[in-house]
Amino acid sequence: MRKIVFVLLATFLLSTPAFAEMKVAYVNLQKALNDSGTGAQAKVKIAAQAKEYETEFKIKQEAFLKLKNELEKQGALLSDTAKAEKIKEYQTQAAALQQFQNEARRQLQQKDEKYTQEILKELTAILQKFGRDGGYSMIIEKTEGGLIYVADDMIDLTIQLIEAYDASKK
Repeated sequence: MRKIVFVLLATFLLSTPAFAEMKVAYVNLQKALNDSGTGAQAKVKIAAQAKEYETEFKIKQEAFLKLKNELEKQGALLSDTAKAEKIKEYQTQAAALQQFQNEARRQLQQKDEKYTQEILKELTAILQKFGRDGGYSMIIEKTEGGLIYVADDMIDLTIQLIEAYDASKK
């Protein structure tokens, strides 16, 4: 009996005008992040920084490989003390190279997260305005693998969001 009452109540509630008049839209925030002018500029900045780190890494790596070659060529000719010193220098440079690579990766990731958070904050403010001004009950984020079905008549605000965001940056 309870199940029947629950089903009837749910059917009644879902058929009320409040639910029938819900205005729902969706937005692809990842696309907005990537395709907006500010998002594209952030990508360029991060790529430029990555290129700088890569150039610096190659210079450090060349010095490391030179030391490695010296150690391999001269290893048998060096005294035990000199050989131990070269091995210690080799190990120090290997650790420094690894540390540089890890630090560069960490800094690039932090920059990416910083840019992403700043842009998302601004995009969210624009979406809230869209929601209020457009009379939307709900704006859902479309993520890869997130929305399983989107009706043909459901509104996609992604392009309008990108345009409004880019316009706010001019």
